[in-house]
Amino acid sequence: MAMRTTFGVSLVLMASISATVASDSSLKSDEIYSAWMRMYDLQFDQAHRELERWQEAHPEDSLGPASDAAAYLFSELTRLGSLEAELFVDDNRFKNRKKLDPDPKVKTSFNERIDQADRLADAALQKSNVDARALFVKTLTHGLRADYVALIDGRGLQALSYTKSGRVYAQRLLAADPQAFDAYLGPGVENYLLSLKPIALRILLRFTGSEVDREAGLEKLRKTAAQGYYLEPFAKLLLAVAALRNNEPQKAREILVGLHERFPNNELYSLELNRLASTAQ
Repeated sequence: MAMRTTFGVSLVLMASISATVASDSSLKSDEIYSAWMRMYDLQFDQAHRELERWQEAHPEDSLGPASDAAAYLFSELTRLGSLEAELFVDDNRFKNRKKLDPDPKVKTSFNERIDQADRLADAALQKSNVDARALFVKTLTHGLRADYVALIDGRGLQALSYTKSGRVYAQRLLAADPQAFDAYLGPGVENYLLSLKPIALRILLRFTGSEVDREAGLEKLRKTAAQGYYLEPFAKLLLAVAALRNNEPQKAREILVGLHERFPNNELYSLELNRLASTAQ
């Protein structure tokens, strides 16, 4: 992305999920969890159907449309081939990638779901500014918007703006629910990926309010990977990418093998494992 480092602030994407969120967390929903599982295994039609049933039964719940927006985004990124981890390891390849041709119908559906989720979350926050579920949805919508404009539209500066705004909601969410480990993902991505930028740009980013700390970013990603709920998968994928960047192929391989075993329909993991195997020969 022009400011590639905002990728994954959401969510919103791909690996294994754990159910280690506290049992009394207001974020937890078995039905929505199941739909996210479908997404990580690239079963987007099934995810949409499950989320449609959920929204019919819970029309005031903002997490339903936010999750549906994630399904639209992930399916489009998959179709466009934007999820290949090599794109995030090889900066030159990413910069020189061909111009993407997004599906306008998918974009419309994505924006409609995002706007719906924001309206419902804002309404909930007007009733209680510590509503953890609504705060989580706001972190998701900002992250999903950042991913779309960065990875598909190529507007990195706007994506960075979404990223910083989403961090505010993540901080509020952790204050309201310390067990909401998914909230660490966005700030983790921001810190880690921005830390990979040239030093002059890092200084500018700090001056404009971004967080740029590699180790802090990795620590936050580890928290989501170890104890997250909906976003634990994506945190693991990013840790695999970090391992590849740090020339630790065995660590990356271990993560990717686990993801491939849990989500066999997701060819991303097998593709990256094949690349690792070929480079090891």
